[in-house]
Amino acid sequence: MPASQPRSRARDRNNVLNRAEFLSLNQPLKGNQESRSSSRKQSGQAGAAGAQNSNPKERRQSQQLPEEDCMQLNPSFKGIAFNSLLAIDICMSKRLGVCANRASSWGGARSMINLLGITGHGIPWIAGTLICLVKSSTLAGQEVLMNLLLALLLDIMIVAGLQKLAKRKGPYDINPGLLDYLTMDTYAFPAGHASRAAMLSKFFLNHLVLAIPLRILLVLWALCVGFSRVMIGRHHITDVLSGFVFGYLQFRLVEFIWMSSNTCQMLISIW
Repeated sequence: MPASQPRSRARDRNNVLNRAEFLSLNQPLKGNQESRSSSRKQSGQAGAAGAQNSNPKERRQSQQLPEEDCMQLNPSFKGIAFNSLLAIDICMSKRLGVCANRASSWGGARSMINLLGITGHGIPWIAGTLICLVKSSTLAGQEVLMNLLLALLLDIMIVAGLQKLAKRKGPYDINPGLLDYLTMDTYAFPAGHASRAAMLSKFFLNHLVLAIPLRILLVLWALCVGFSRVMIGRHHITDVLSGFVFGYLQFRLVEFIWMSSNTCQMLISIW
């Protein structure tokens, strides 16, 4: 036994794997393990302190980011349908804007389309209604004209308010004219000319005795005035269609608050 111990010690000394540089490869030193664990603890404590010192709003935003990304990557069916219809509306409106400028395909007819749009403007209709009201001598005529004047004023105010809320621009960058600024018709949605034409045509069809050809011409005039605004590049197709709807609703509103002959006579006497 005493002789075997020196032999085993000699073998351990002669073994290459027992050297310090090779022992570090197989068995990490305790000092390194302790230093690594202490650095991990310090980094963990620093991260926890940073998380505690961070703003709660930032933590909420960081938590909401994955959900927002999921919402953007997976839009709803309604959002897809709405964006698709909006893109179709813009594309079709640009294609139908054949008189948007002089270089367009129908640029030579731009002046005629502008003249057609003037026939549906509010200022000429208000001025003409006032002239007819001054020259009218019958109570029935004055009653109809006073309610027509009320309908025109309501149309201007309602359309201007809706346009200020929507603030939608037209398909082409076209500056509004002087008459448009006077009636505050500076945005695209809804189309003021379309709403006014629809309201006037419905008003005349209900309160004037017209022959069938005149009735057909009146409806065609309202349609031409509305879609001339698309051809001139001022409005989208949906702006004109919504203008027709709002014009009909304005007519129903005027019918609901219709002023009687006595009320009209009182207002005329004050005026």
